[in-house]
Amino acid sequence: MKVLVVGKGGREHALCWRLAQSPSVSELFCAEGNPGTAQIAATVPIAAGEIEGLRCFAQQERIDLCVVGPEQPLVDGIVDEFERYGLRIFGPSKAAATLEGSKSFARLVMRQAGVPMAEGESFDDSAAARDYVLARRTALVVKADGLAMGKGVAICEDREQALDAVARAMDEHRFGAAGSRLVIEERLKGEELSFFALCDGERALPLGIVQDHKAIYDGDHGPNTGGMGAYSPVPQFGRDLEDRVMREVINPTLAAMSERGTPFRGVLFAGLMVSGERLNVLEFNVRFGDPECESLMMRFEGDLAETLLQVAEGRLTERSFGISPRSAATVVLTSGGYPDKYRTGLPIRGLERIEGSDPSAAKVGWALKRVRLKIFHAGTALAGGQLLTAGGRVLAVTAGAAELHDAIATAYEAADMIEFEGKHLRRDIGRRALQCGVQPVTGAAHGS
Repeated sequence: MKVLVVGKGGREHALCWRLAQSPSVSELFCAEGNPGTAQIAATVPIAAGEIEGLRCFAQQERIDLCVVGPEQPLVDGIVDEFERYGLRIFGPSKAAATLEGSKSFARLVMRQAGVPMAEGESFDDSAAARDYVLARRTALVVKADGLAMGKGVAICEDREQALDAVARAMDEHRFGAAGSRLVIEERLKGEELSFFALCDGERALPLGIVQDHKAIYDGDHGPNTGGMGAYSPVPQFGRDLEDRVMREVINPTLAAMSERGTPFRGVLFAGLMVSGERLNVLEFNVRFGDPECESLMMRFEGDLAETLLQVAEGRLTERSFGISPRSAATVVLTSGGYPDKYRTGLPIRGLERIEGSDPSAAKVGWALKRVRLKIFHAGTALAGGQLLTAGGRVLAVTAGAAELHDAIATAYEAADMIEFEGKHLRRDIGRRALQCGVQPVTGAAHGS
């Protein structure tokens, strides 16, 4: 089949990489892609937000399946547009994508479905929001209701910080329309996890548990980012938790969405906080996470294109795919200054040592340990044959191995071989897993 992937980041590179290995795929396109996806897919110069242009391209090229990476086109209705013209596309409808597009809507659905979540309320008025903050004695989290590019969540230590977060969103309009409504919740503590399930409208199958690292600095310090690294599986949490999340979160949510007349098809991503026996949903996302997707695709087994087509057509089965028991770890390399101001256009060096044109002893060592390594491009560009930085998150170094410690060690070994001015990375990806949960997460990320 002919497949079109929409998006230009590390997530989309990972999807293209796995789709290129699908026996059912004859041609692969990526709109608008990046220098990494260009190595395995034909580049289409149409941005993810140009929904009509993407639909026209899909019609002209007779695309059999479109796979949407980022959330904004889904929230804007790209699935509805494609299906209106009889085109097959992986992802939820505009109505179903509201699970991510509006946190207050997600809370309504969770309440209907009986899904456990933090105590909280939604507000359209800044004065009412401030009154709520002043009346609370517990630590709070203030969330912009809409999409805010991962920057709309404020983890507050005290009332002053919460009041400041309300002012930034509703009075100063820092997040535009996304912050015109706020969700204010109790601040939860525990282990923060990402849970993914493929849903065909009636049935859901788990893809696995991933642990993301959102804060910019080691030890979960500093501001939130789009994600500094991830690993999967999470050894502290096995099949029992997976079964519980399917039973208490995914299946009830799927049923509630169907009852509303907006069945959910696509990948449902539940951000969880787990503390002992207490399980709560922090948020829902309606697409693959990034960098979680890079680690998930390293573990995915089967024909990804055929599996996603089954989801789109509402016929997902247990035999559709498998998830390897092997581990995967992703380390993200970012531009200096990210997530605030940062420079772009800086030369990137070292990939040739990793990708084969300059064989190294380290690469031989990876092969001997049977470790699989892939560098996914997130924010890169080519100019005059030189690879340059072109975003905050630049590269996602991902390794897969039988043991998690080998995957993590290999990812860091490769990350250290890559050079560009101002390169930054966290040095503690997977630390909690290697310590077997001795040092719990503080819950500093608390959603995106």
